[in-house]
Amino acid sequence: MQDQRAGPAKSKEKKRVSRHKQAKLTTVIIKAVPLTTKELRQKKSELRVERRRVKMGGDERAVAAPLLQQQQDGGGGDGERRRRRWWWGWWDGEEAAGQLAFAAPMVATSMAYYAIPLVSVMYAGRLGELELAGATLGNSWGTVTGIALMPWLNIRGVLAAKGLQKDKLDTGLSGSLETLCGQGYGAKMYHMMGVYLQASIITSAFFSVLVSLLWFYSEPVLIFLRQDPEVTRTATLFLRYSIPAQFAYGFIQCTLRFLQTQSVVTPLVVFALLPLVLHFGITHAFVHYLGFGYAGAGMSTSVSLWLSFLMLAAYVCLSERFKHTWEGFSTEAFRHVLPGLKLAIPSAVMVCFEYWAFEVLVLVAGLMPNSHMSTSIIAMCENTEAISYMITYGFAAAISTRVSNELGAGNVAKAKKALAVTLVLSLLLGVAFLLLLGLGHDLWAGLFSKSDAVISEFASMTPLLIGSVVLDSTQGVLSGVSRGCGWQHLAAWTNLVAFYIVGLPLSILFGFKLGLQTKDQMGKIRADNERQRRRFCLLRLERSELTSLAAAYASLVESNIEVKSFRA
Repeated sequence: MQDQRAGPAKSKEKKRVSRHKQAKLTTVIIKAVPLTTKELRQKKSELRVERRRVKMGGDERAVAAPLLQQQQDGGGGDGERRRRRWWWGWWDGEEAAGQLAFAAPMVATSMAYYAIPLVSVMYAGRLGELELAGATLGNSWGTVTGIALMPWLNIRGVLAAKGLQKDKLDTGLSGSLETLCGQGYGAKMYHMMGVYLQASIITSAFFSVLVSLLWFYSEPVLIFLRQDPEVTRTATLFLRYSIPAQFAYGFIQCTLRFLQTQSVVTPLVVFALLPLVLHFGITHAFVHYLGFGYAGAGMSTSVSLWLSFLMLAAYVCLSERFKHTWEGFSTEAFRHVLPGLKLAIPSAVMVCFEYWAFEVLVLVAGLMPNSHMSTSIIAMCENTEAISYMITYGFAAAISTRVSNELGAGNVAKAKKALAVTLVLSLLLGVAFLLLLGLGHDLWAGLFSKSDAVISEFASMTPLLIGSVVLDSTQGVLSGVSRGCGWQHLAAWTNLVAFYIVGLPLSILFGFKLGLQTKDQMGKIRADNERQRRRFCLLRLERSELTSLAAAYASLVESNIEVKSFRA
Protein backbone atom coordinates (compact mmCIF):
# COMPACT_ATOMS: atom_id res chain seq x y z
CA MET A 1 0.00 0.00 0.00
CA GLN A 2 2.85 2.36 0.83
CA ASP A 3 4.41 1.67 -2.58
CA GLN A 4 1.11 2.38 -4.27
CA ARG A 5 0.82 5.68 -2.36
CA ALA A 6 4.40 6.57 -3.16
CA GLY A 7 3.87 5.83 -6.84
CA PRO A 8 1.51 8.75 -7.59
CA ALA A 9 3.70 11.09 -5.54
CA LYS A 10 6.80 10.15 -7.53
CA SER A 11 4.82 10.49 -10.75
CA LYS A 12 3.72 14.01 -9.81
CA GLU A 13 7.31 14.89 -8.91
CA LYS A 14 8.54 13.63 -12.27
CA LYS A 15 5.88 15.63 -14.08
CA ARG A 16 6.86 18.77 -12.13
CA VAL A 17 10.55 18.27 -12.98
CA SER A 18 9.63 17.58 -16.58
CA ARG A 19 7.67 20.81 -16.81
CA HIS A 20 10.60 22.69 -15.26
CA LYS A 21 13.00 21.22 -17.84
CA GLN A 22 10.53 22.01 -20.60
CA ALA A 23 10.41 25.64 -19.45
CA LYS A 24 14.20 25.81 -19.58
CA LEU A 25 14.16 24.24 -23.02
CA THR A 26 11.56 26.77 -24.16
CA THR A 27 13.84 29.58 -23.02
CA VAL A 28 16.74 28.13 -25.01
CA ILE A 29 14.57 27.68 -28.08
CA ILE A 30 13.40 31.29 -27.86
CA LYS A 31 16.98 32.46 -27.75
CA ALA A 32 17.68 30.44 -30.89
CA VAL A 33 14.90 32.01 -32.95
CA PRO A 34 16.47 33.83 -35.94
CA LEU A 35 16.41 37.58 -35.28
CA THR A 36 17.59 40.64 -37.10
CA THR A 37 20.76 42.32 -35.87
CA LYS A 38 18.79 45.18 -34.36
CA GLU A 39 16.38 42.86 -32.49
CA LEU A 40 19.26 40.70 -31.27
CA ARG A 41 21.10 43.69 -29.79
CA GLN A 42 17.92 44.83 -28.08
CA LYS A 43 17.16 41.41 -26.56
CA LYS A 44 20.74 40.97 -25.35
CA SER A 45 20.66 44.37 -23.69
CA GLU A 46 17.32 43.61 -22.02
CA LEU A 47 18.68 40.30 -20.78
CA ARG A 48 21.76 41.98 -19.27
CA VAL A 49 19.57 44.49 -17.45
CA GLU A 50 17.38 41.75 -15.99
CA ARG A 51 20.39 39.71 -14.86
CA ARG A 52 21.77 42.72 -13.02
CA ARG A 53 18.48 43.03 -11.23
CA VAL A 54 18.73 39.38 -10.20
CA LYS A 55 22.15 40.04 -8.69
CA MET A 56 20.57 42.77 -6.57
CA GLY A 57 18.07 40.35 -5.10
CA GLY A 58 15.39 40.11 -7.77
CA ASP A 59 13.50 37.03 -8.87
CA GLU A 60 15.58 34.71 -11.06
CA ARG A 61 12.57 34.01 -13.22
CA ALA A 62 12.58 37.69 -14.27
CA VAL A 63 15.49 36.96 -16.62
CA ALA A 64 13.52 34.65 -18.84
CA ALA A 65 10.06 36.10 -18.29
CA PRO A 66 10.28 39.08 -20.67
CA LEU A 67 11.48 36.85 -23.51
CA LEU A 68 8.78 34.27 -22.85
CA GLN A 69 6.09 36.92 -22.67
CA GLN A 70 7.33 38.54 -25.86
CA GLN A 71 7.29 35.22 -27.69
CA GLN A 72 3.77 34.43 -26.47
CA ASP A 73 2.44 37.86 -27.49
CA GLY A 74 4.20 37.80 -30.81
CA GLY A 75 2.93 34.49 -32.09
CA GLY A 76 -0.61 33.54 -33.00
CA GLY A 77 -3.62 34.99 -31.22
CA ASP A 78 -6.89 36.13 -32.69
CA GLY A 79 -7.60 39.48 -34.32
CA GLU A 80 -9.06 40.93 -31.14
CA ARG A 81 -5.81 40.38 -29.26
CA ARG A 82 -3.86 42.08 -32.04
CA ARG A 83 -6.22 45.05 -31.98
CA ARG A 84 -5.86 45.35 -28.22
CA ARG A 85 -2.10 45.23 -28.52
CA TRP A 86 -2.13 47.98 -31.21
CA TRP A 87 -4.29 50.30 -29.13
CA TRP A 88 -2.30 49.49 -26.01
CA GLY A 89 0.83 50.72 -27.78
CA TRP A 90 -0.70 54.10 -28.63
CA TRP A 91 -2.95 54.91 -25.69
CA ASP A 92 -3.09 54.29 -21.98
CA GLY A 93 -5.64 56.13 -19.87
CA GLU A 94 -3.64 55.94 -16.66
CA GLU A 95 -0.48 57.16 -18.39
CA ALA A 96 -2.37 60.03 -20.02
CA ALA A 97 -3.97 61.06 -16.71
CA GLY A 98 -0.57 61.07 -15.00
CA GLN A 99 1.02 63.18 -17.73
CA LEU A 100 -1.87 65.65 -17.70
CA ALA A 101 -1.64 65.97 -13.92
CA PHE A 102 2.07 66.75 -14.24
CA ALA A 103 1.81 68.96 -17.32
CA ALA A 104 -1.15 71.13 -16.30
CA PRO A 105 0.66 73.04 -13.51
CA MET A 106 3.75 73.41 -15.70
CA VAL A 107 1.62 74.76 -18.55
CA ALA A 108 -0.09 77.27 -16.25
CA THR A 109 3.27 78.38 -14.81
CA SER A 110 4.96 78.76 -18.21
CA MET A 111 1.99 80.59 -19.68
CA ALA A 112 1.88 83.01 -16.76
CA TYR A 113 5.56 83.93 -17.04
CA TYR A 114 5.36 84.33 -20.80
CA ALA A 115 2.21 86.43 -20.52
CA ILE A 116 3.85 89.03 -18.26
CA PRO A 117 6.05 90.63 -20.99
CA LEU A 118 3.31 89.96 -23.55
CA VAL A 119 0.86 92.10 -21.57
CA SER A 120 3.45 94.88 -21.60
CA VAL A 121 3.70 94.57 -25.40
CA MET A 122 -0.08 94.80 -25.68
CA TYR A 123 -0.22 97.98 -23.59
CA ALA A 124 2.62 99.50 -25.64
CA GLY A 125 1.00 98.46 -28.92
CA ARG A 126 -2.22 100.27 -28.12
CA LEU A 127 -0.27 103.55 -27.98
CA GLY A 128 0.37 103.43 -31.74
CA GLU A 129 1.79 101.39 -34.65
CA LEU A 130 5.36 102.58 -34.02
CA GLU A 131 5.14 101.56 -30.36
CA LEU A 132 3.70 98.17 -31.37
CA ALA A 133 6.52 97.57 -33.86
CA GLY A 134 9.17 98.68 -31.35
CA ALA A 135 7.78 96.64 -28.46
CA THR A 136 7.34 93.48 -30.56
CA LEU A 137 10.83 93.81 -32.04
CA GLY A 138 12.31 94.49 -28.59
CA ASN A 139 10.43 91.59 -27.01
CA SER A 140 11.45 89.20 -29.80
CA TRP A 141 15.08 90.30 -29.70
CA GLY A 142 15.12 90.02 -25.92
CA THR A 143 13.58 86.55 -26.01
CA VAL A 144 16.09 84.99 -28.37
CA THR A 145 19.16 86.72 -26.93
CA GLY A 146 18.38 86.22 -23.25
CA ILE A 147 15.04 84.85 -22.08
CA ALA A 148 15.27 81.66 -24.15
CA LEU A 149 18.71 80.83 -22.74
CA MET A 150 17.82 80.90 -19.05
CA PRO A 151 15.82 77.64 -18.73
CA TRP A 152 18.66 75.66 -20.33
CA LEU A 153 21.76 77.16 -18.71
CA ASN A 154 21.58 74.89 -15.68
CA ILE A 155 24.25 72.66 -14.23
CA ARG A 156 24.72 68.91 -14.08
CA GLY A 157 25.04 68.52 -10.30
CA VAL A 158 24.40 64.84 -9.70
CA LEU A 159 27.19 63.49 -11.88
CA ALA A 160 29.70 65.66 -10.06
CA ALA A 161 28.29 64.60 -6.69
CA LYS A 162 28.54 60.92 -7.61
CA GLY A 163 32.12 61.32 -8.81
CA LEU A 164 31.21 60.33 -12.37
CA GLN A 165 32.68 61.80 -15.52
CA LYS A 166 30.85 62.48 -18.75
CA ASP A 167 32.63 59.71 -20.66
CA LYS A 168 31.15 57.03 -18.38
CA LEU A 169 27.69 57.58 -19.79
CA ASP A 170 28.59 59.28 -23.07
CA THR A 171 25.59 61.55 -23.64
CA GLY A 172 23.04 59.51 -21.71
CA LEU A 173 22.92 61.51 -18.48
CA SER A 174 23.66 65.02 -19.71
CA GLY A 175 20.87 67.52 -19.27
CA SER A 176 19.46 70.37 -17.25
CA LEU A 177 18.99 71.10 -13.59
CA GLU A 178 15.45 69.66 -13.50
CA THR A 179 16.63 66.19 -14.57
CA LEU A 180 19.81 66.15 -12.52
CA CYS A 181 18.34 67.55 -9.32
CA GLY A 182 15.62 64.95 -9.72
CA GLN A 183 18.26 62.22 -9.76
CA GLY A 184 19.91 63.77 -6.73
CA TYR A 185 16.59 63.81 -4.91
CA GLY A 186 16.06 60.16 -5.80
CA ALA A 187 19.55 59.32 -4.54
CA LYS A 188 18.73 61.04 -1.21
CA MET A 189 21.53 63.58 -1.67
CA TYR A 190 19.24 66.30 -0.37
CA HIS A 191 21.87 68.66 1.00
CA MET A 192 23.50 68.97 -2.44
CA MET A 193 20.35 70.21 -4.15
CA GLY A 194 20.69 73.64 -2.53
CA VAL A 195 24.29 73.76 -3.74
CA TYR A 196 23.19 72.98 -7.31
CA LEU A 197 20.54 75.70 -7.09
CA GLN A 198 23.11 78.27 -6.02
CA ALA A 199 25.51 77.23 -8.78
CA SER A 200 22.73 77.55 -11.33
CA ILE A 201 21.83 81.04 -10.05
CA ILE A 202 25.50 82.09 -10.31
CA THR A 203 25.55 80.86 -13.91
CA SER A 204 22.34 82.73 -14.73
CA ALA A 205 23.66 85.94 -13.14
CA PHE A 206 26.88 85.78 -15.17
CA PHE A 207 25.06 85.33 -18.47
CA SER A 208 22.50 87.98 -17.51
CA VAL A 209 25.31 90.54 -17.23
CA LEU A 210 26.46 89.69 -20.76
CA VAL A 211 22.92 89.80 -22.11
CA SER A 212 22.28 93.14 -20.40
CA LEU A 213 25.22 94.71 -22.21
CA LEU A 214 23.85 93.44 -25.51
CA TRP A 215 20.38 94.80 -24.73
CA PHE A 216 21.69 98.22 -23.72
CA TYR A 217 23.61 98.59 -26.99
CA SER A 218 21.05 96.87 -29.23
CA GLU A 219 20.47 99.93 -31.41
CA PRO A 220 23.73 99.76 -33.42
CA VAL A 221 23.39 95.97 -33.70
CA LEU A 222 19.86 96.15 -35.10
CA ILE A 223 20.77 99.01 -37.44
CA PHE A 224 23.70 96.90 -38.69
CA LEU A 225 21.09 94.23 -39.43
CA ARG A 226 19.33 96.84 -41.62
CA GLN A 227 16.33 97.44 -39.38
CA ASP A 228 14.27 100.61 -39.57
CA PRO A 229 16.11 103.25 -37.46
CA GLU A 230 12.94 104.59 -35.87
CA VAL A 231 11.66 101.12 -34.91
CA THR A 232 15.13 100.15 -33.68
CA ARG A 233 15.35 103.19 -31.42
CA THR A 234 11.95 102.39 -29.92
CA ALA A 235 12.85 98.70 -29.43
CA THR A 236 16.13 99.57 -27.67
CA LEU A 237 14.27 101.83 -25.24
CA PHE A 238 11.93 98.96 -24.38
CA LEU A 239 14.90 96.61 -23.84
CA ARG A 240 16.84 98.97 -21.58
CA TYR A 241 13.96 99.22 -19.13
CA SER A 242 13.57 95.42 -19.27
CA ILE A 243 17.16 94.64 -18.19
CA PRO A 244 16.23 93.97 -14.52
CA ALA A 245 13.61 91.51 -15.78
CA GLN A 246 16.37 89.43 -17.40
CA PHE A 247 18.06 88.79 -14.04
CA ALA A 248 14.75 88.01 -12.32
CA TYR A 249 13.65 85.57 -15.03
CA GLY A 250 16.92 83.63 -14.84
CA PHE A 251 16.65 83.29 -11.05
CA ILE A 252 13.00 82.26 -11.37
CA GLN A 253 13.82 79.46 -13.80
CA CYS A 254 16.48 78.06 -11.47
CA THR A 255 14.11 78.13 -8.50
CA LEU A 256 11.29 76.54 -10.49
CA ARG A 257 13.41 73.53 -11.37
CA PHE A 258 14.62 73.22 -7.80
CA LEU A 259 10.99 72.99 -6.65
CA GLN A 260 9.76 70.90 -9.57
CA THR A 261 12.22 68.08 -8.90
CA GLN A 262 10.78 67.79 -5.38
CA SER A 263 7.23 67.38 -6.79
CA VAL A 264 6.27 70.88 -5.66
CA VAL A 265 3.92 72.13 -8.39
CA THR A 266 0.87 73.84 -6.89
CA PRO A 267 2.85 76.68 -5.22
CA LEU A 268 4.55 77.30 -8.57
CA VAL A 269 1.20 78.07 -10.16
CA VAL A 270 0.24 80.40 -7.30
CA PHE A 271 3.52 82.35 -7.42
CA ALA A 272 3.20 82.69 -11.22
CA LEU A 273 -0.48 83.60 -11.54
CA LEU A 274 -0.50 86.10 -8.66
CA PRO A 275 2.20 88.36 -10.22
CA LEU A 276 0.43 88.05 -13.59
CA VAL A 277 -2.83 89.34 -12.10
CA LEU A 278 -0.97 92.17 -10.38
CA HIS A 279 0.92 92.91 -13.59
CA PHE A 280 -2.18 94.23 -15.34
CA GLY A 281 -2.62 96.87 -12.66
CA ILE A 282 1.11 97.64 -12.46
CA THR A 283 1.41 98.10 -16.24
CA HIS A 284 -1.72 100.24 -16.45
CA ALA A 285 -0.42 102.46 -13.66
CA PHE A 286 3.10 102.82 -15.15
CA VAL A 287 1.86 103.53 -18.68
CA HIS A 288 -1.15 105.78 -18.03
CA TYR A 289 -1.10 107.18 -14.48
CA LEU A 290 2.56 107.61 -13.49
CA GLY A 291 3.48 109.37 -16.72
CA PHE A 292 6.11 106.90 -17.98
CA GLY A 293 4.17 106.11 -21.16
CA TYR A 294 5.91 103.68 -23.51
CA ALA A 295 8.91 103.25 -21.16
CA GLY A 296 6.53 102.18 -18.39
CA ALA A 297 5.72 98.98 -20.29
CA GLY A 298 9.31 97.75 -19.91
CA MET A 299 9.50 98.93 -16.29
CA SER A 300 6.37 97.03 -15.31
CA THR A 301 7.81 93.76 -16.66
CA SER A 302 10.87 94.13 -14.43
CA VAL A 303 8.78 94.96 -11.35
CA SER A 304 6.40 92.01 -11.80
CA LEU A 305 9.13 89.40 -12.43
CA TRP A 306 11.17 90.54 -9.44
CA LEU A 307 8.03 90.37 -7.32
CA SER A 308 7.53 86.76 -8.42
CA PHE A 309 11.14 85.80 -7.65
CA LEU A 310 11.01 87.34 -4.18
CA MET A 311 7.85 85.34 -3.45
CA LEU A 312 9.54 82.10 -4.53
CA ALA A 313 12.71 82.88 -2.56
CA ALA A 314 10.73 83.62 0.59
CA TYR A 315 8.80 80.37 0.17
CA VAL A 316 12.00 78.30 -0.14
CA CYS A 317 13.78 79.99 2.76
CA LEU A 318 10.87 80.03 5.21
CA SER A 319 9.07 76.76 4.49
CA GLU A 320 9.90 73.75 6.67
CA ARG A 321 9.43 71.54 3.61
CA PHE A 322 12.87 72.48 2.27
CA LYS A 323 14.89 72.41 5.48
CA HIS A 324 16.91 69.44 4.19
CA THR A 325 17.33 70.55 0.57
CA TRP A 326 18.08 74.21 1.33
CA GLU A 327 20.66 74.64 4.09
CA GLY A 328 21.74 78.19 3.29
CA PHE A 329 24.45 79.65 1.09
CA SER A 330 27.63 77.67 0.46
CA THR A 331 30.89 78.45 -1.34
CA GLU A 332 30.86 74.87 -2.65
CA ALA A 333 28.47 76.05 -5.38
CA PHE A 334 31.31 77.77 -7.26
CA ARG A 335 32.98 74.39 -7.90
CA HIS A 336 30.02 73.20 -9.97
CA VAL A 337 29.63 76.21 -12.27
CA LEU A 338 32.24 75.68 -14.99
CA PRO A 339 31.89 71.87 -15.29
CA GLY A 340 28.14 72.25 -15.53
CA LEU A 341 28.31 74.54 -18.54
CA LYS A 342 29.78 71.72 -20.63
CA LEU A 343 26.50 69.85 -20.30
CA ALA A 344 24.14 72.82 -20.25
CA ILE A 345 25.30 74.49 -23.46
CA PRO A 346 24.04 71.72 -25.86
CA SER A 347 20.55 72.08 -24.39
CA ALA A 348 20.69 75.85 -24.85
CA VAL A 349 21.95 75.53 -28.43
CA MET A 350 19.12 73.12 -29.30
CA VAL A 351 16.48 75.65 -28.23
CA CYS A 352 18.29 78.72 -29.55
CA PHE A 353 18.50 77.32 -33.08
CA GLU A 354 14.70 77.29 -33.18
CA TYR A 355 14.17 80.64 -31.43
CA TRP A 356 16.75 82.39 -33.58
CA ALA A 357 15.07 81.18 -36.76
CA PHE A 358 11.88 82.98 -35.78
CA GLU A 359 13.85 86.08 -34.81
CA VAL A 360 15.52 86.10 -38.23
CA LEU A 361 12.00 86.20 -39.70
CA VAL A 362 11.25 89.34 -37.68
CA LEU A 363 14.50 90.94 -38.85
CA VAL A 364 13.81 89.98 -42.47
CA ALA A 365 10.32 91.46 -42.16
CA GLY A 366 11.99 94.76 -41.24
CA LEU A 367 13.63 94.82 -44.69
CA MET A 368 10.33 94.60 -46.55
CA PRO A 369 8.21 97.48 -47.85
CA ASN A 370 6.02 98.95 -45.12
CA SER A 371 8.34 97.56 -42.45
CA HIS A 372 6.08 98.74 -39.60
CA MET A 373 3.26 96.50 -40.80
CA SER A 374 5.47 93.53 -41.75
CA THR A 375 7.38 93.55 -38.46
CA SER A 376 4.20 93.82 -36.42
CA ILE A 377 2.44 90.96 -38.23
CA ILE A 378 5.38 88.55 -38.11
CA ALA A 379 6.02 89.39 -34.44
CA MET A 380 2.35 88.82 -33.60
CA CYS A 381 2.49 85.42 -35.32
CA GLU A 382 5.68 84.60 -33.44
CA ASN A 383 4.13 85.55 -30.10
CA THR A 384 1.04 83.46 -30.88
CA GLU A 385 3.14 80.43 -31.71
CA ALA A 386 5.26 81.00 -28.62
CA ILE A 387 2.13 80.86 -26.46
CA SER A 388 1.19 77.52 -28.01
CA TYR A 389 4.74 76.33 -27.37
CA MET A 390 4.40 77.27 -23.70
CA ILE A 391 1.54 74.77 -23.47
CA THR A 392 3.50 72.19 -25.43
CA TYR A 393 6.41 72.76 -23.05
CA GLY A 394 4.32 71.35 -20.20
CA PHE A 395 3.88 68.09 -22.09
CA ALA A 396 7.56 68.17 -23.10
CA ALA A 397 8.56 68.44 -19.43
CA ALA A 398 6.25 65.54 -18.58
CA ILE A 399 7.58 63.23 -21.30
CA SER A 400 11.17 64.22 -20.55
CA THR A 401 10.69 63.18 -16.92
CA ARG A 402 8.81 59.99 -17.84
CA VAL A 403 11.37 58.87 -20.43
CA SER A 404 14.37 59.55 -18.18
CA ASN A 405 12.71 57.75 -15.26
CA GLU A 406 11.73 54.68 -17.30
CA LEU A 407 15.13 54.45 -18.97
CA GLY A 408 16.73 54.71 -15.56
CA ALA A 409 14.62 51.75 -14.46
CA GLY A 410 15.42 49.81 -17.64
CA ASN A 411 11.80 49.93 -18.89
CA VAL A 412 12.34 50.73 -22.56
CA ALA A 413 8.86 49.56 -23.61
CA LYS A 414 7.17 51.83 -21.06
CA ALA A 415 9.26 54.78 -22.25
CA LYS A 416 8.10 54.19 -25.83
CA LYS A 417 4.48 53.87 -24.73
CA ALA A 418 4.74 57.12 -22.76
CA LEU A 419 6.03 58.79 -25.91
CA ALA A 420 3.10 57.46 -27.95
CA VAL A 421 0.56 58.73 -25.41
CA THR A 422 2.19 62.17 -25.34
CA LEU A 423 2.12 62.39 -29.13
CA VAL A 424 -1.63 61.72 -29.12
CA LEU A 425 -2.13 64.41 -26.47
CA SER A 426 -0.03 66.89 -28.46
CA LEU A 427 -2.11 66.28 -31.60
CA LEU A 428 -5.31 66.90 -29.64
CA LEU A 429 -3.72 70.12 -28.37
CA GLY A 430 -2.94 71.16 -31.94
CA VAL A 431 -6.55 70.59 -32.97
CA ALA A 432 -7.72 72.77 -30.06
CA PHE A 433 -5.45 75.61 -31.22
CA LEU A 434 -6.76 75.17 -34.74
CA LEU A 435 -10.32 75.81 -33.56
CA LEU A 436 -9.37 78.73 -31.30
CA LEU A 437 -7.35 80.57 -33.95
CA GLY A 438 -9.78 79.79 -36.73
CA LEU A 439 -12.75 81.21 -34.83
CA GLY A 440 -11.15 83.99 -32.76
CA HIS A 441 -8.28 85.43 -34.80
CA ASP A 442 -9.85 88.90 -35.06
CA LEU A 443 -10.42 89.09 -31.32
CA TRP A 444 -6.85 87.97 -30.64
CA ALA A 445 -5.32 90.48 -33.07
CA GLY A 446 -7.43 93.24 -31.52
CA LEU A 447 -5.56 92.76 -28.24
CA PHE A 448 -2.34 93.87 -29.95
CA SER A 449 -3.58 96.72 -32.12
CA LYS A 450 -6.61 98.91 -32.82
CA SER A 451 -5.65 99.22 -36.50
CA ASP A 452 -8.12 97.57 -38.90
CA ALA A 453 -5.29 97.06 -41.40
CA VAL A 454 -3.23 95.07 -38.88
CA ILE A 455 -6.24 92.95 -37.88
CA SER A 456 -7.11 92.23 -41.53
CA GLU A 457 -3.52 91.29 -42.41
CA PHE A 458 -3.29 88.97 -39.40
CA ALA A 459 -6.51 87.25 -40.52
CA SER A 460 -4.93 86.48 -43.91
CA MET A 461 -1.94 84.91 -42.12
CA THR A 462 -4.08 82.72 -39.85
CA PRO A 463 -4.25 79.56 -42.07
CA LEU A 464 -0.46 79.38 -42.34
CA LEU A 465 -0.08 80.13 -38.64
CA ILE A 466 -2.49 77.32 -37.75
CA GLY A 467 -0.47 74.80 -39.76
CA SER A 468 2.75 75.88 -38.08
CA VAL A 469 1.19 75.67 -34.59
CA VAL A 470 -0.20 72.16 -35.16
CA LEU A 471 3.16 70.83 -36.37
CA ASP A 472 5.08 72.64 -33.65
CA SER A 473 2.97 70.97 -30.96
CA THR A 474 4.36 67.58 -32.03
CA GLN A 475 7.90 68.85 -32.54
CA GLY A 476 8.02 70.36 -29.05
CA VAL A 477 7.08 67.04 -27.44
CA LEU A 478 9.77 65.21 -29.39
CA SER A 479 12.30 67.78 -28.21
CA GLY A 480 11.34 66.82 -24.66
CA VAL A 481 12.10 63.20 -25.49
CA SER A 482 15.54 64.21 -26.76
CA ARG A 483 16.31 65.81 -23.39
CA GLY A 484 15.09 62.74 -21.53
CA CYS A 485 17.33 60.49 -23.64
CA GLY A 486 20.34 62.81 -23.62
CA TRP A 487 20.17 63.40 -27.39
CA GLN A 488 20.55 67.18 -27.26
CA HIS A 489 23.37 67.13 -29.80
CA LEU A 490 21.21 65.23 -32.32
CA ALA A 491 18.30 67.61 -31.77
CA ALA A 492 20.61 70.60 -32.25
CA TRP A 493 21.75 69.27 -35.63
CA THR A 494 18.14 68.55 -36.59
CA ASN A 495 17.12 72.12 -35.78
CA LEU A 496 20.10 73.48 -37.69
CA VAL A 497 19.23 71.58 -40.87
CA ALA A 498 15.46 72.13 -40.73
CA PHE A 499 15.50 75.85 -40.02
CA TYR A 500 18.72 77.23 -41.48
CA ILE A 501 19.60 75.01 -44.43
CA VAL A 502 16.03 74.43 -45.67
CA GLY A 503 13.54 76.89 -44.19
CA LEU A 504 15.16 80.32 -43.98
CA PRO A 505 16.74 80.30 -47.47
CA LEU A 506 13.35 79.37 -48.93
CA SER A 507 11.67 82.12 -46.87
CA ILE A 508 14.04 84.74 -48.25
CA LEU A 509 13.71 83.39 -51.79
CA PHE A 510 9.92 83.34 -51.83
CA GLY A 511 9.49 86.48 -49.73
CA PHE A 512 11.70 88.76 -51.85
CA LYS A 513 12.22 87.20 -55.27
CA LEU A 514 8.63 86.02 -55.77
CA GLY A 515 7.02 88.91 -53.87
CA LEU A 516 4.93 86.77 -51.50
CA GLN A 517 6.36 88.63 -48.47
CA THR A 518 5.10 87.73 -44.98
CA LYS A 519 2.70 84.94 -45.94
CA ASP A 520 5.37 82.77 -47.48
CA GLN A 521 7.72 83.31 -44.55
CA MET A 522 5.25 81.62 -42.21
CA GLY A 523 4.58 78.94 -44.84
CA LYS A 524 8.24 78.00 -44.96
CA ILE A 525 8.49 77.88 -41.17
CA ARG A 526 5.52 75.51 -41.24
CA ALA A 527 7.40 73.32 -43.72
CA ASP A 528 10.46 73.46 -41.43
CA ASN A 529 8.41 72.18 -38.51
CA GLU A 530 7.10 69.29 -40.63
CA ARG A 531 10.60 68.27 -41.74
CA GLN A 532 11.88 68.61 -38.21
CA ARG A 533 8.98 66.54 -36.83
CA ARG A 534 9.73 63.71 -39.27
CA ARG A 535 13.43 63.71 -38.42
CA PHE A 536 12.64 63.66 -34.71
CA CYS A 537 10.25 60.72 -35.22
CA LEU A 538 13.00 58.79 -36.99
CA LEU A 539 15.41 59.55 -34.17
CA ARG A 540 13.00 58.59 -31.39
CA LEU A 541 11.10 55.62 -32.74
CA GLU A 542 13.76 53.79 -34.75
CA ARG A 543 16.96 54.15 -32.73
CA SER A 544 18.02 51.10 -30.76
CA GLU A 545 20.13 53.26 -28.43
CA LEU A 546 17.14 53.38 -26.07
CA THR A 547 18.02 49.90 -24.90
CA SER A 548 21.73 50.56 -24.59
CA LEU A 549 20.96 53.73 -22.63
CA ALA A 550 18.78 51.72 -20.24
CA ALA A 551 21.66 49.30 -19.75
CA ALA A 552 23.96 52.23 -18.97
CA TYR A 553 21.58 53.42 -16.27
CA ALA A 554 21.41 49.92 -14.81
CA SER A 555 25.20 49.68 -14.73
CA LEU A 556 25.23 52.76 -12.51
CA VAL A 557 22.92 51.07 -10.05
CA GLU A 558 25.15 48.02 -9.64
CA SER A 559 28.44 49.95 -9.62
CA ASN A 560 30.19 50.63 -6.34
CA ILE A 561 29.47 54.35 -6.05
CA GLU A 562 29.51 55.88 -2.61
CA VAL A 563 26.36 57.93 -2.05
CA LYS A 564 25.75 59.86 1.13
CA SER A 565 22.48 58.83 2.73
CA PHE A 566 20.00 61.31 4.11
CA ARG A 567 19.73 61.66 7.84
CA ALA A 568 16.72 63.40 9.30
